[in-house]
Amino acid sequence: MSALGGLFDGFAWPWLLLALPLPWLLRRLLPAVRPGGAALRVPWGERLRAVAPPRGAGRGRGGARLWIAALAWACLCVAAARPQVLGEPVQPPRAARDLMLAVDLSGSMSEEDMLLGGRVVDRLTAAKAVIADFLDRRAGDRVGLLLFGRRAYTVAPLTFDRDSVREQLLDAVVGLAGRETAIGDAIGLAVKRLRAQPAGQRVLILLTDGVNTAGLLDPLKAAELARDAQVRVHTIAFGGEGGGMSVFGFRLPSRGTEEIDEATLERIADMTGGRMFRARDTAELAGIYAEIDRLEPVERPAEAVRPRVERYHVPLALALLLGLLALAPWPNARLRRREADA
Repeated sequence: MSALGGLFDGFAWPWLLLALPLPWLLRRLLPAVRPGGAALRVPWGERLRAVAPPRGAGRGRGGARLWIAALAWACLCVAAARPQVLGEPVQPPRAARDLMLAVDLSGSMSEEDMLLGGRVVDRLTAAKAVIADFLDRRAGDRVGLLLFGRRAYTVAPLTFDRDSVREQLLDAVVGLAGRETAIGDAIGLAVKRLRAQPAGQRVLILLTDGVNTAGLLDPLKAAELARDAQVRVHTIAFGGEGGGMSVFGFRLPSRGTEEIDEATLERIADMTGGRMFRARDTAELAGIYAEIDRLEPVERPAEAVRPRVERYHVPLALALLLGLLALAPWPNARLRRREADA
């Protein structure tokens, strides 16, 4: 086995090597065939013995054949065990991104001015439906979820488990983080969570329907922090024009919601290398997430692997050659001597 270890790195089915001593065991355990006496006596027996070698003659050749057959059997067992060698390490690239989603839970997100599935729903319900569909297409990405209102909270760290992120999003309700809007704090917290990730893979998608009315960090100052940390921020201004629901082309008055600060959101996106989007309904919001989905992914190396290469054909070919050698007719030494004397 030590000699085989120098040729191969391992076997796929090593238990088949247990068949190596099988011919020897059969020879030892099965009863030997005992030849009987002469069945027929003829007057020209002496002449036959002169032509055919007597018993025991050619024992050396028979022993050689036996060893060749045993070696062929050993090669067959090694081939059946599927010897393998480890190839060169391969580190395939993997297209993936680290995405942090920041969703506004301020009081204005309860405004019922969105049409979803033929019925009017509030903004948060519409956003949940669109973001959940966006998460379904994020196979291979690590996604985190940040909710913000008066304060910002990370409810799901960066993870490959998109189902858990979706569940956290669906459980969110308006006012859970306060009824005001702390856009700057949300960006600052996302930068803190993304800072540890490799540069070029840090992306924040921020969805809000208002202006910054709370928090300790100014949105533009937070954008500077994101720019310095190489975090690309895509901002989405979500909500109808001026708030309120449209009926027969007339906009009903809203419940005091403030206008969206599109200028600040666009400035944040420009400062960080992202894009600013405006969504007035669910169709536009779905189109925006589809556009973000088409952004160039970042190639990062996956875990290095060493492929296993099959080498069973080598012992199999050797077993075939040995088998043919064992079955080939060998010249009779006694016959060669008689021919030489003649």
